[in-house]
Amino acid sequence: MGHCDWALSSDIMRAYHDSEWGVPVHDDRRMFEHLTLECLQCGLSWGLMMKKREIFRQCFENFEYDKIAAYGEDDIQRILNTEGMLRSERKIRAVINNARCYQNIRAEFGNFCQYLWAYTDGKTVLYDGHAEGAIPVSNGLSDRISRDLKKRGFKFVGAVTIYSHLQACGVINDHAIDCPCYKRINETYPTVKMKPDQEVGQAGGKNIHIHT
Repeated sequence: MGHCDWALSSDIMRAYHDSEWGVPVHDDRRMFEHLTLECLQCGLSWGLMMKKREIFRQCFENFEYDKIAAYGEDDIQRILNTEGMLRSERKIRAVINNARCYQNIRAEFGNFCQYLWAYTDGKTVLYDGHAEGAIPVSNGLSDRISRDLKKRGFKFVGAVTIYSHLQACGVINDHAIDCPCYKRINETYPTVKMKPDQEVGQAGGKNIHIHT
């Protein structure tokens, strides 16, 4: 059986593809990790994110959002001075900002996963044509979620970044049709078939092109 082409670029990408990418996430800490990786990736390659993932976990205390939300200037300098860390103060501040916004969504909806999955009624979306390779860099769903997150104060959450996040955390299944992960996810979790950009919900709720 085949695999998604981007997964064959390295062992670390293959492991990420086989064990994580596209598997529905319903744990808020893991969801925040996925979202943060996508935000940090902006302008960079996904392969670099995978290589630096353990450094990110060290810097941000395994993505414990409540701890990150309490970070101050000393923490920002600590992170910037960590060997191998991205030297982007804007992104580091954005992660801290997003952790605080994340807390606000949890206070309103109970948890972030409930907020996000409400957009699809708790189901993984199978868009017509995507499994055959017609995958966009963003779509109507990612644009709606992006706009709502921005209104709530999140940073580095454009429609392209959010589309990648929806792929990564399993809200959208964009594995290739001949990839074993495609069938496994569809047999394990509830799904809904949709036409491209069809509305899938109003609740407050990889892209593959980044895996280079």
